[in-house]
Amino acid sequence: MKQLITAWTCVFLCFCNSLFAQRLISYVDPYIGSGGHGHVFVGASVPFGAVQLGPENIFSGWDWCSGYNYTDSIVTGFSHTHLSGTGIPDLGDVLIMPYTGTIRWNKGSRKNIDTGYASRYSHQEEKVSPGYYSVRLASSGIVAELTATERVGFHQYYIPAGKNLHIIIDLKEGIGDHTTDADIHQTDDHTIEGYRYSKGWANDQRLFFAIRSEQAIRSFIVQDRKGVISFDNPAAIVRLKVGISPVSSGGALANIETETPDWDFSRVRQAAEEKWEGELGRIRVDVKDATQKKIFYTSLYHTMIDPAIFNDHNGDYMGTDKKVYKGASFTNYSVFSLWDTYRANHPLYTLIQPDRVNDLIQTMLAIYQQQGKLPIWHLMGCETNTMPGTSGVQVVAEAYLKGFRGFDTALALEAIKGSGMRNEAGLDYVRNQGYIPCDKIEESVAKAMEYCISDGSAALMARKMGKKDDYAWFAKRAKNYQNYFDRAVLFFRGKKADGTWNPVFDPARTSHPWIDDYAEGNAWQYLWLVPQDVEGLIQLLGGDKAFVKKLDQLFTTPTPYDPKAPPDIAGLIGEYAHGNEPGHHTTYLYAYGGQQWKTAEKVRYILKNMYQAAPDGISGNEDCGQMSAWYVFSAMGFYPVFPASGAYVLGSPLLDKAVINVPGGQRFTVEAVNNSPENIYIQSVELNSKKYNKSYILHEDIIRGGVLRITMGSKPNYLFGQAPAVRPRSDYSLK
Repeated sequence: MKQLITAWTCVFLCFCNSLFAQRLISYVDPYIGSGGHGHVFVGASVPFGAVQLGPENIFSGWDWCSGYNYTDSIVTGFSHTHLSGTGIPDLGDVLIMPYTGTIRWNKGSRKNIDTGYASRYSHQEEKVSPGYYSVRLASSGIVAELTATERVGFHQYYIPAGKNLHIIIDLKEGIGDHTTDADIHQTDDHTIEGYRYSKGWANDQRLFFAIRSEQAIRSFIVQDRKGVISFDNPAAIVRLKVGISPVSSGGALANIETETPDWDFSRVRQAAEEKWEGELGRIRVDVKDATQKKIFYTSLYHTMIDPAIFNDHNGDYMGTDKKVYKGASFTNYSVFSLWDTYRANHPLYTLIQPDRVNDLIQTMLAIYQQQGKLPIWHLMGCETNTMPGTSGVQVVAEAYLKGFRGFDTALALEAIKGSGMRNEAGLDYVRNQGYIPCDKIEESVAKAMEYCISDGSAALMARKMGKKDDYAWFAKRAKNYQNYFDRAVLFFRGKKADGTWNPVFDPARTSHPWIDDYAEGNAWQYLWLVPQDVEGLIQLLGGDKAFVKKLDQLFTTPTPYDPKAPPDIAGLIGEYAHGNEPGHHTTYLYAYGGQQWKTAEKVRYILKNMYQAAPDGISGNEDCGQMSAWYVFSAMGFYPVFPASGAYVLGSPLLDKAVINVPGGQRFTVEAVNNSPENIYIQSVELNSKKYNKSYILHEDIIRGGVLRITMGSKPNYLFGQAPAVRPRSDYSLK
């Protein structure tokens, strides 16, 4: 009997542990990155949702690009679209704000906040978690709660007793854009419909909406692209549902009816939380330090805010050609920050978002058919052409090379070739003379280096497809970076049309936006932007020893103060700038020179010092998930230096254990044995219980499932990864 009781006790305890196990969403702190230069979205959304419903502050400059900054204390309302972590502001569509007293059409100002509909608030009376946001508005006492589905924002307001209520719907306000056309009108006792066209970063954004009120609307007036709903005797709880659509207000209304058929706010909130819990659960980690777990899951959360769904529930969407495409067979997306996200965010999706990868590629191929090239920086159906390169090429090629086939592969190769053959952004110079003259095209070196990465990716894809001529053509172009290497100074620099070097050169001088040879960086930082041919770069610099010595100098050379430098240049270690994406792979390059232990040192330092559980805890712009994707990969112990190659270079795992649910239903586990803040160096590695002496692991090994066991120590094992045969290779076929 005693044994029986003991057995039932164990079962009961296991049940309780399962029941009360801390949910992964509890580790997410959406405030991380909401201060400083992080620019992250704060509010309610579901993974990759079209609706990102959150508070707006009074726009006060660059650090309000998402509409919200943690240092602020004034809320102007709650809008339904946002950017997360970008360096340019936009969106903020359909701003809604409840207030009491007299009707006020303007938000007011910081000095005279009581003259408008805006309100002060306190972080002590504000709550935010995945899928949920709430705040008490000090000016009125109203408590606002927000949650969301993919295409619907759900508002719930608690109204103080004895107060009247006004709800302004402001189509004139946006985040850094301006309204070009708008309409708002009441269609029945519970419904308001309209649209907002705007011009900003997205040069022709068109958003349609529908609003459903639980309480009948008896008073609604419109003035200057704004509407006000008024209730003299509002219910104690007032609820609104706001559907958005890229196609029509009818589509927005259908989205409401499909995704939120009732008025159960708690049910919708719980569904949003469960969606986040499921997505976060694709990677389960163990780590002794709870703060590190918080940073990890917040980072993973940030990687799944964008790209954002850009279609109606029935599949309809508006293309970049402004035509409506009915019932698409794939989920259409927007917000492609590709210059940033091709480096780690999209590679992460190939491991944990396999179902979305094919839809993302189909979206990009549709964009190619509509605008004649793969997306550069695509935003709400508009091509912004922001940042140098053809970064969509890398994403498409990587997907193909990693075995994804849920798209037209012939069209994919056509899109890659078509994007690289255009007569724009210096591509005609690349084709005709092998380099981009700095006296003809701005950011010539930055553009050229990115084109070479695209060509290296395309070459690998063409080779795998058996397209020998295409392979040879792309492989040759991938070497064009060598045309910018000045052996006299050992840096890449601008070259003029007459073949002479740009006389304006200082390797420590950070480029000033859009006027120099580099983009958001300098010669020190761009020297390493050759992930498609690290072996070739090593040869240019004089071999392994010279390569490693130069890399050491990157991290020890002081950065002179430059008041004109872009604020993106942050997270500095010497001349290395972790706050900007072109350098994100650089710490991992030591492994190519046979000194993986130096990669471990630098990676662990960055993990510990440049990511903090604080509002200013991200060292640069989040950039739609890329800063966080670097953390997710690096904390697990590996990173995709050249995504198309399929190789992940080993670093220094911060986590004791990470279990990744990879495509095909398999699990890949990384275990860091004897891990600690002092034990940062890899001593030995086993893959599936067999000795593994390579300083990298291949994508194909990960998706098979298994266990990578890494034994750590406090001193370098100089032999690990030293021999040329066990180092990572970036080309795999370009020699």
